[in-house]
Amino acid sequence: MATAQRSREPHRPKNILAQELQNNPYLSMFNHFRDELDEHHDRRERVIKASRDITALSKKMIFTVQRAREPFSPLPTSLSKEYETRFKQIQNIISIISPDLQEISAYRYARQISGGIQEYIEAIAFHHYLTTGKLIPLSAVQQSVKSLIEITPGDYILGIFDLVGEMMRFSITMIATRGGAGKDEKVAKALRDLRELRLEFEGLDTALGGGSGLLGKEVQKKLGVMKACVEKVEAAVCGVIVRGSERPKGWIPDLTEAVRGGGSGRIDRIYEDE
Repeated sequence: MATAQRSREPHRPKNILAQELQNNPYLSMFNHFRDELDEHHDRRERVIKASRDITALSKKMIFTVQRAREPFSPLPTSLSKEYETRFKQIQNIISIISPDLQEISAYRYARQISGGIQEYIEAIAFHHYLTTGKLIPLSAVQQSVKSLIEITPGDYILGIFDLVGEMMRFSITMIATRGGAGKDEKVAKALRDLRELRLEFEGLDTALGGGSGLLGKEVQKKLGVMKACVEKVEAAVCGVIVRGSERPKGWIPDLTEAVRGGGSGRIDRIYEDE
């Protein structure tokens, strides 16, 4: 019945149909929506790729700094050049992606870029600590990216959480290679700094909004792992002080069981291949 009714409808030329479509106010509106969605997906993919590239380069920066053997002093020339090369590559990526992270887009794509920024903060904070013996402030991190993108306090805090794992790793290496941990002021300073960070992190209030925000969830996941890292250094220093004379030269604390059994999270896996 419906088919018969449609067959009786007058045939309209294609040019008239095309003209009706052009005059349709909804068509242009939906075309605009389509273009906006395409632009959004393209921008999102660019931000994700930039975040992954920043993460990879930041890891290489961390591995470079971990090869240093004299803490709280400038890096050797070869390591410094390698570090600066990676640093400049990250600056180039940030300058390219920064137009996609301006104004409201900075919040829209915050989750996509956050992982790379946290890794970058961890890398430059680790370099700053090993060369100066101090914690890098948020203002210095913001200055390092030349204000091309916004470094949020949340990303800064989470990046410093991950820094504790690298400090633990370097401290264990110091204990193994320098010897005399009980009398070595640099080992003692590293342990004091780790304890101070633990104290500050334990007093961090993420209960605003019921602790249901992204920062609150991430902090709760990282807090237990951070404590375990500090305890590993404490146990290593205590072992050297108490039973140091019984240790053979070049002894390294066995943290295999602690790493396998201690919580979950990125810091706990620093001895695994990344």
